[in-house]
Amino acid sequence: MTEILDRRLTPARPDLAARHLDGQVEALAFADPVPMRVVTPFAPLRREPRPDAALDTQALAGEQVRVYEQHEGWAWCQLVGDSYVGYLPEDALAGDAAVPTHRVRALRTFVYPGPSIKLPPLEDLSLGAMLAITGESGEFFVTQRGGHVFKQHLCTRDVHEPDFVGVAERFLEVPYLWGGKTSLGLDCSALVQLALAAAGIAAPRDSDLQEKGLGQPVAFDEDLTGLQRGDLVFWKGHVGIMTDPETLLHATAFSMSVIREPLRPARDRILARNGGPITAIKRLG
Repeated sequence: MTEILDRRLTPARPDLAARHLDGQVEALAFADPVPMRVVTPFAPLRREPRPDAALDTQALAGEQVRVYEQHEGWAWCQLVGDSYVGYLPEDALAGDAAVPTHRVRALRTFVYPGPSIKLPPLEDLSLGAMLAITGESGEFFVTQRGGHVFKQHLCTRDVHEPDFVGVAERFLEVPYLWGGKTSLGLDCSALVQLALAAAGIAAPRDSDLQEKGLGQPVAFDEDLTGLQRGDLVFWKGHVGIMTDPETLLHATAFSMSVIREPLRPARDRILARNGGPITAIKRLG
């Protein structure tokens, strides 16, 4: 095999691989996918089937998943949205979950057992989570599972935010979490992916894939002039979003949070801390 397949995006192990890869990879067996959905507020996608394994990303409620193996409480699977491969807890998935009709547009919202904010919430959902809505009750939507969610915190899945940068700005001061993808904690590329998804733009999960797959290159000089709101600034292993021609918004381990700061000092600090130079600036159409 001459092509090296990305392990993050390829459902293939030495002992098992997806059926559609038969003839492309070597494996002892091949399996057809079983379609399932995430039914918990979010679920950790880990590199190995154990709770202390590296967290690669998180799958949000309503996400569709292709499951290739279920074993000892773990499902080896591929997320349909961004093709990421890993292990999800089996109890976070269901094969009979209804197709979502709405998604969470607020940074975070609660699911109540009835149409009252005074009731103890059943769970909380982060921006981008999806729900199947089957009814209404006053100021609440009613989910297929009987939960009640404040109407203004949801929108139908075909509604897209006009400004993805404004979506990203809602995450200001949210803690940094490697592999995280919720308002409890997220990393730099998750901030970009979630914000773009809210605007109806599909994006890969990791910064290197985003650098390759998003937008058009913007020429830049030492002074970093001529940038625009919405430009994406890339380093090796890092990405941020310009909120204006001089200001960068990013989730960074430097502050362990999402911050907004002048781009040039951020560039100089990242270089001084061995993060390397800016590798690309990309502009969406």
